[in-house]
Amino acid sequence: MEIAIGIVIGLIVGAVVGILAGYFYRKKIGEAKIKSAEDEAKRILDEALKDSETKKKEALIEAKEEALKLKNEAEREAKERRNEVARLEKRAQQKEETLDKKIEQCEQTEEKYKAKIAECDKKYEEIDELCAKEREKLEEISGYTTEQAKEYLLNRVEVEVRHEMAVKINEIEQQAKEEADEKARNIISLAIQRLASDQVAETTVSTVALPNDDMKGRIIGREGRNIKSIEAITGVDIIIDDTPEAITVSCFDPVRREIARLALERLISDGRIHPSRIEEMVEKCTREVETIIKQSGEQATFETGVNGINPELIKMLGRLRYRTSYGQNVLIHSIEVAHIAGIMADELGVDSTLAKRAGLLHDIGKAASHEIEGSHVTLGVDIARRFNESKDVIHAIEAHHNDVEPQTVVAMLVQAADAVSAARPGARRENLESYIKRLQKLEEIATDFEGVDKCFAIQAGREIRVMVKPEKVSDDDMTLLARDIAAKIEDELEYPGQIKVNLIRESRKTDFAK
Repeated sequence: MEIAIGIVIGLIVGAVVGILAGYFYRKKIGEAKIKSAEDEAKRILDEALKDSETKKKEALIEAKEEALKLKNEAEREAKERRNEVARLEKRAQQKEETLDKKIEQCEQTEEKYKAKIAECDKKYEEIDELCAKEREKLEEISGYTTEQAKEYLLNRVEVEVRHEMAVKINEIEQQAKEEADEKARNIISLAIQRLASDQVAETTVSTVALPNDDMKGRIIGREGRNIKSIEAITGVDIIIDDTPEAITVSCFDPVRREIARLALERLISDGRIHPSRIEEMVEKCTREVETIIKQSGEQATFETGVNGINPELIKMLGRLRYRTSYGQNVLIHSIEVAHIAGIMADELGVDSTLAKRAGLLHDIGKAASHEIEGSHVTLGVDIARRFNESKDVIHAIEAHHNDVEPQTVVAMLVQAADAVSAARPGARRENLESYIKRLQKLEEIATDFEGVDKCFAIQAGREIRVMVKPEKVSDDDMTLLARDIAAKIEDELEYPGQIKVNLIRESRKTDFAK
């Protein structure tokens, strides 16, 4: 028992000793780690201080380098500005020297002019003295003063003129009383003689000169695409034959023919001939022809001396440039009627300005006769009223073909002048007018069908080219439409030979690359 207790006590003492030994051992190890950690922290702090000092020195070096660079740039810029200022100062100095030289030259020129003016003044004085001496000498020779001589000459001339004037008036009055009919014939013949302008009958073809025969191939284009494009857009017929360095443009409508002719001349001059360029040039020439129409109306009013016409009425007047009546150009005819009526009005003591105005506008209805139903007289009256023309002018327009009885002298003069202008040899041709009306009727028949966009009578009326709207007329419908148009032409028109109905259906899509 005592042995067991001794063992337990020994174990307990051993355990306590072990615990104390472990405690002191761990304490010693902990103190060693703490010291090691403190040494490590101190080392890290020292290294951090060293790194901060190094970076600080590097930052200072970079700052100094940047400051030096900025300083160099500032000095270079300042040097350039000083050079520029020096150059400008030198240039200003040169200009100042040049200006001084010019001022000096101007002063010298001014001195020369002053000397010349003084010399001229001296010569004028000498001339005045010579004139005064000459007058004194003439007065001494004639025995009259200057005023007396003037009065004597004027009285003598007045007496002679009065006598001659009285004799002439008596002769004119006597002649007027004895030969009234002869005087009327003389007035009309005088008006015709003063308006003896050449009369050129309108034709249906125009010739375009070419620089060489190779240009014909370029106008035709590959597989005929260029010539087909021109004919489709303008509605004319291009005739290319063996005629050297020339092609022919054929169309009954002179406006279309003129547009096509101008477009061809511009394309030939430009050298670029392809469908898109042709379309662009035709549009440009169309605008140019519209400008020509306006200028023609203005020129007609200027030539006849008729003022105060409404601008829209002037445009309609200019359209007569491209209208014909029995082969006679309507605008030239209207100007001629205005002149003849004005001359006869002057001879008869009537208001010539009113007569000219009525004569110029008497056929204004023909400017719209193709678009609106009715005779050109009725249309002319409506147009004149719409643009507030005077009652006398409206009456003259209405009476110039005896649709109503002429009630004024001006209306009678316009009627007579119209007959004189139209009755001159070669002024009119009935066949051409009938031919043009037939071609217009041919186009109207084709236009009446639904789905037709444009149509053109070509080949002197032997072919009608019809452009259809592709969204309304299909390829299958074109056969029936061509047959219907041909049938209607056979029913409503009389014509020699046969007429070819040619339908064209073209689709276009346009987009833009952006």
